[in-house]
Amino acid sequence: MPGLPTPLAEGARTYLRPFRHEDADEFTALARASRELHRPWLFPPDEPAAYAAYADRLIEDPARAGHLVCAREDDRIAGFININNIVRGAFLCGALGYGAFAHAAGRGLMSEGLGLVLRHAFGPLGLHRLEANVQPANTESLTFVRRAGFRPEGYSPDFLLVDGRWRDHERWAITAVPSRPPSAPSG
Repeated sequence: MPGLPTPLAEGARTYLRPFRHEDADEFTALARASRELHRPWLFPPDEPAAYAAYADRLIEDPARAGHLVCAREDDRIAGFININNIVRGAFLCGALGYGAFAHAAGRGLMSEGLGLVLRHAFGPLGLHRLEANVQPANTESLTFVRRAGFRPEGYSPDFLLVDGRWRDHERWAITAVPSRPPSAPSG
């Protein structure tokens, strides 16, 4: 599709690209068409004004990295995987937020997209750790992160405000290199 930005990463069936304001119509239409899939777990922006504010945060805030997962076959947006709350310094960590759109659900596009995000996060972004916080009854999301190699780290009651209520979440994480203690200095 002419005018699309250079992909951040490419796979066999998908590629990642950054959010743009020009994506508002496609993104919001897909979000409206996917309400049944997303509720009660997720509430992506489904109106242009809400999308503009959302995209502004992802584009302008250095503590966020927004990724649209697009299908190579037609350049349609399959979903999104954002890295939020990026902390640099000794932590080098971010928290994932993600969602598939209904037309792409169950096709493996988001799993490939997550693999691309992991490579991008642990490569060019220079992160060491990514976290995913998932509501316990959201079995599809739990399967998604487990399949990607995330490990369970705990359970947090009243962890995130979702749809006006504080919701319990399971905490999952993955690191760039498997955790191990630093080597003792020789000599």
